Amino acid sequence: MAENNWELELNEYIRQGEPDKVDKSNAWKTAIGLQDVDGLKPSAYLIATAKEHIEGKISITEADKRIHSYYEARKDRNEMEEDTKEADIVSVRIAKLLGEKTFQFSPVEWQNIHRKLFEGVFSHAGKIRDYNITKKEWVLKGDTVMYASFDSIRATLDYDFSQEKNFSYEGLTIEEVVRHIAKFTSGIWQIHPFGEGNTRSTAVFIIKYLKTFGFNVSNETFAENSWYFRNALVRANYNDLQKGIHATTKFLEKFFENLLMDAGHELKNRYMHVDFNDQSANQSATSNDSKCKSCTLEELAIIQELKKNPAITQRELASAIGKSERTVKTRTVEMQEKGLIIRENGKRNGKWKVLVEI
Repeated sequence: MAENNWELELNEYIRQGEPDKVDKSNAWKTAIGLQDVDGLKPSAYLIATAKEHIEGKISITEADKRIHSYYEARKDRNEMEEDTKEADIVSVRIAKLLGEKTFQFSPVEWQNIHRKLFEGVFSHAGKIRDYNITKKEWVLKGDTVMYASFDSIRATLDYDFSQEKNFSYEGLTIEEVVRHIAKFTSGIWQIHPFGEGNTRSTAVFIIKYLKTFGFNVSNETFAENSWYFRNALVRANYNDLQKGIHATTKFLEKFFENLLMDAGHELKNRYMHVDFNDQSANQSATSNDSKCKSCTLEELAIIQELKKNPAITQRELASAIGKSERTVKTRTVEMQEKGLIIRENGKRNGKWKVLVEI
C-alpha cells in the first residue's frame, strides 16, 4: 500500500488547499520521493505518521521520535526492513529540514545536512570520506563517474563554494540562472564528499539554497523524478570521447526548469542512457519550453506573486520579494511594456493579469 498510494494520500492535503497542510505535504512528498535515488520505499507506518503531522496532531519533532522508537522496538529486522528503516528515518529528517527557515551557504552547512539526515543510519554521517570511490551506473552501462580523490575533497569544496559565493546573478535571465545552477550543482555533486547519501544531501542543500533567491521550488519535481535527478548528475559528469559521449548539463537543466519554472519537460531516464539515440524523443523533451526564459529573477519573482494573488498591492509585493516599493513600481511598468503583465480595471480596484507562462 505504502509503495503505491502514499503520493495519492498526500496529494489529498494539497487539493484541500490549506496553506499549512500544503507546505507540510509538499515537504513530505519531496522527502519520501528522494528515497527513490537509492531504490528505497517508505513503510505504511511512516505514511501514517506523516499524515498525523500534516493534520497538526503531532509536531515534526514528535514524528521524528515516533519513527526512531518504532524501529528501536523492532529487533527482528531483516535486510529488506533495514532498507525501509533507512527510508523512514531519512524521510522524516528531510521533511524536518525543509520546514526549517535556516540556511548558510557553506561546505559546513552541506556537511551538517548530511550528518542530520544520516546520523544513526551511516557510521560516517557528516564525515568527509578518506578513501576513493567508484559506482556502477545503469545510465552508463555499468561504468562510473570519476569522483574527486579523497585527498582533494576539502580544497575542491572550498574552491567551488568560493566561486559560487562570488558569482552575481544580477541581471541574468531565468534561462541563464538555470544553466548556472545546473553547472554548480553538478560540480559539487561530482566531488561526492561522503561515502553514501551524497545525492539526497545535495538535493536538500540545493532546495534550501534556491529558496534564498525567493524561488517557489516545485516539490513535485523532486517527489516524482529523484532518480532522473541523479542520472542527470551522472551524465553531467561523464565523458567517453572514444564513443562520442560528452558530459552535458542539458538533462539537468530540464530538471531545474521544471523545478523552478514548471516548464513541463518530459523527464525520462531512458533518454539519458548512453546507448539511447532518438531524435523524436529529444524533440518531445524540449517541446514544452517556458515562454518566460528571457525573464530576469526579479521579473520571475514578481510573476509568481501576481499569479498567487492578482489583487496584491505594490507594498505587499515589495515585502514578498524583498525589494523596495520604488523598485517594484519600476519593474511592473517595465514588465507591462514588455507584454509580460497588464493591470486590469484601474489602479485602485484593479487586478494584475500575467500574460506569459512560467
